[in-house]
This record gives sequence, C-alpha cells and structure tokens, in this order.
Amino acid sequence: MSNAPKGAFGDERDRSQSGVDSGSAVAELECMPYAVQHHNEGLCLLVRMGPHRILLDCGLEDISGLVKGLTKSARRGSSPLPADFAIASHAHPDHSRGLLALHEAFPLLPIYASEVTSKLLPLNWPERQDIPHFCQALPLRSPIVIKDGLVIELFPAGHLPGAVAISLTYTTVERSYKLLFTGDFFLSNSRLVEGLRLEELRGDKFDVLIIEGSYGTSRHPHRRNQENQLAERINRAIADGCSVLLPTPALGLGQELLMLLRSHHHFTGRDLDIWVDGTVAIGCDAYLELLPHLPPSVQNFARHQPLFWDERVRPRVRRLDAEQRPNVGNSPCIVLTDYTTDLGEYCQIGTGSWLILIPEKTDIKINKEYPAINTVETYLLAQHSDGPGTTQLIHNLRPQHIVFVHGSPAYLADLTSLDELQNRYHVHSPAAGTLVELLIGETFLQPAPPETNYEGELTELGCVVTVTLPDAITVDPRWRQFGDTGLIEARWQGEELVLRGLSQRELTHQSSDRFILSDVDCCGTCRHQRGQRCWNPASPLYNFKVTLEGYCPAFERMSESQ
Repeated sequence: MSNAPKGAFGDERDRSQSGVDSGSAVAELECMPYAVQHHNEGLCLLVRMGPHRILLDCGLEDISGLVKGLTKSARRGSSPLPADFAIASHAHPDHSRGLLALHEAFPLLPIYASEVTSKLLPLNWPERQDIPHFCQALPLRSPIVIKDGLVIELFPAGHLPGAVAISLTYTTVERSYKLLFTGDFFLSNSRLVEGLRLEELRGDKFDVLIIEGSYGTSRHPHRRNQENQLAERINRAIADGCSVLLPTPALGLGQELLMLLRSHHHFTGRDLDIWVDGTVAIGCDAYLELLPHLPPSVQNFARHQPLFWDERVRPRVRRLDAEQRPNVGNSPCIVLTDYTTDLGEYCQIGTGSWLILIPEKTDIKINKEYPAINTVETYLLAQHSDGPGTTQLIHNLRPQHIVFVHGSPAYLADLTSLDELQNRYHVHSPAAGTLVELLIGETFLQPAPPETNYEGELTELGCVVTVTLPDAITVDPRWRQFGDTGLIEARWQGEELVLRGLSQRELTHQSSDRFILSDVDCCGTCRHQRGQRCWNPASPLYNFKVTLEGYCPAFERMSESQ
C-alpha cells in the first residue's frame, strides 16, 4: 500500500467515510499528522504523494517524534531523512518553531517557504544570535518542479505577511493528484495583509484539501465591525482616565492593532502615547524591512508618514525601554507588549487604573492580583476565517477529501459534523499519530445532484424580495421536508444564494438566535456568547458550546448596539 517507512507512516489508519469505489481507488496519497491542535501543540503533518514524502509545517516544540520515526526508518535501510523536504506555510511559532531544531538534526533536509516567511522565521528564536540561513525562498504563483513528477506552487493565504497556501501536484502515467494545504488562511483583507483570493484557486481540481479549523463553525461580525467595537472600547477606557494594555504575539496581531490605532478616527490627531515593547517592537522592525511586500495601501501610507515609529504625528508611537515600564501609565496611554511578559511590570502602584484586553481564543495567562487597579476583558479581532469562510473555500474547491487540522477538538468536531460537508465530501479530523489513507478513485460516490433545474423569477418590492418558482418543484419528494414550515433560510455560498427550509424541530427548540426572546436572561442574550460558544473567562462554561436557552451566574446582557 505504501512505500513510506512504517516509522513515518504508522499502522493506525483512518478509513472512515471512505465512500470511494475501491475498484477504481488507488492509495497514492496519505497524511500522517504529528500534531494537529492549536497554540501549545502546534501543527506538523507528513504527507505522502506516491514516492514523495513532504513535511508540511513544523510547529512542534519537541521534534523527538520525528527523530523516533527516522530511527525506525534507518533500521529498515530506508532514507536517512524524515521527509524529502519540509515547507513552512508561515512564520507563526505554532507552525514553524521546530524548524531550527529540525535543520540542526537533519542539515541535509531541504526546507522551503515564501520569501517573506524566510525573513520572518528568525523571530521565533530571539535568544539565538547565530541562526544559520536554512530556509530556501520560493516565489509566489509560480509552479516549480521540486521533485521528479512533483510540482509545488504557493498562493498568498492572508492571515500574516508571507503566509501561503501550498499546492502540490503529483503526476503519474495514469493521472495527476492535487493536494492543497491552507496553513492558516483568512479570506478577508486586514490592515497589513490582503486576504486569500478564491479566484486564484477556484479553477484547480483538488483531490485533497487539508484545511485549518481554528474558529470551528463560529460566525463572526464583519472585520470592520470588529475593529470598530475594539476601537470604541479603547476610546471609552482612555476617556475614563484608564490606560490600556494589549498583550499580543510578536508577529501579526500586534502590528495589526498598531495600524488600527494609528488610522482609526477615534485616535487620529489625539494627544496620546502608544508604547510598543519587547518582541512586538522587533516584529514592527521586521515589517518595515518587508514594506515592498505589503499591500499597496500600506506602502502608500508609508510614503506620507512613518508606518510605525512616529513621535511627530499624533498619536505618538514609541518604543518602550525596560526602565520606563514602572512609570508608564501615569497618564492614560496604550501599551502593546509580549503576551509572555509579566504584566505586573506595567500595572504598578501609582500608575493609575488599567484595562487589560486579551484576544479571544488565547492561552494568555492573566494574574488579576497586579498592584494597580485593573480590569481584564476579551476582544475579537479575527486572524483566521470563521465557519462560513471555511465552508466557502471548501465549496469553491470541491475536493474529494477534506482533512481538518489545527483547532481544538471541539471546534474540529463541529466542522466535521456539518451536514453540508458530510453529504458532499469525505471528511476527516485525525488525531496525532493516526494515518489518513486518502483513496482517490475515478468513481466518487456522493449524493447525486438534482436532475431537474427550475427556472423562476426574482422580484424586488421595496424592502421585500420575492422568489417565484413553478409548482412543478413540489412533485419532488424532497419538497415536503423543504416546505414543512413555510419558512426558509438564505445564505451566500460563493457567488450563489442557497435556500434551506427550516424544520419544525428547529423552530420548537429555538436553535437560532432570532427565536430567543430578548427579555430572557440566557446564553442567547449574553454579550459573551458568539457562535453558540461562551467566551467569558469568568464563566464555568468558558470555551464550551452552549445551548442558547442556557444560563450561568456570569451572565451579562448584550447592549442594544450588539
């Protein structure tokens, strides 16, 4: 079945939901996850395409699992390397922090990334001064024959400068096999990165899509709304005489926040100091060196005023030295710093009160016993696509197999259980160490599409849109279930509008936010509930999926604007 060493591709296999005509299926593709979770565990996958073994990302803090697999392989007299080559989707630690150790363990192993990522990678090891240049840069949107019969192509994926989706095409005499690995992706444009362009990928027929599920099925407000809500909260804190502390990772979110604060109408021209500390400041310096790779709007901004460091234009943006930390906050200000820093170094007695804002879905640890008065709250400024964005990408690519990785088990389970995916694709969510055998066949057994198309009319009447269809559609046996209640739900799927009938069960159990009574204290009216999950760290239900009619002592009613 596989000519890869058993040490690299174990015996435990995931053959669930195969749905492929085994008579025409060939196991040319396999995926072995070494780590599939978020943040602490990181992401690391070994993919086999025919004779080729490709290591996708290496976010492992400890690469001993790879070394152990290599040892078993060496005993069998196979390749002395854990893969033919490795490639990093982007420079965040949970995707790349193991690459330096991997290079030091296997100096002959080729490691690739985009040009921007290759320049950002050293920020993962700030304590090292002698980091060798071990990563080879590959161009974007250019097919490259990387091995005999294997072509690689990188597409910008949003999320972070240099982040890419990785397309791999393996060609045999009989056919070609195409696989896409998204890494972390974001369809929306952010302040410093343009989103992934669906039109660049839509025409390719991918057999396998390995996709992240960081936010599960959660549905987020529009990106601009998220920014406005955060800016409004910071504005109120400053107006109340409170300083704001924003702990963030070194790359990505910190720089996005800085650009938001510099360009939002609440802060432009305001007599206010923004202090940047630690590796977040180092990340800003790295961005400045990559200015030609940033979006044209950012480059245009930089022609008129400095992108980050500026003591002339208000609000002033300054570096924060360690000796200044105890005095910052004597007057209201904003501080961006490392999420690993002891925040007590800023929240000192005599510096006034502090609002500490931490991003949702993070493992930042907050000690509420800091000397100064402080309030801890969370905010949403998404860096990944939400549930609808994830399914939108899937439906545009229409692969045979979907492999969900990089998210909490609960979030990945939410995605794999979606009927709209289960009914169309082979869906996998493997645990670390479980081999996924990706059978690709000429005959793909999936529900047959409707054989009849129905032409109708669309009428716009003031604030009402009417869709009229011929009564012949009611002959189909599926109509009885679709029209059971007379209510429908409409949503966009790419460029198409999809209609879905609402069942009696959905109405009875009030499974949608619109059926929750506004005067009831419950999860459906709580300000901390989003996407049917609790985001209040003070609640015993934090990070769990909740029923909208549920309740806990940490309930806080959402505002009228929410």
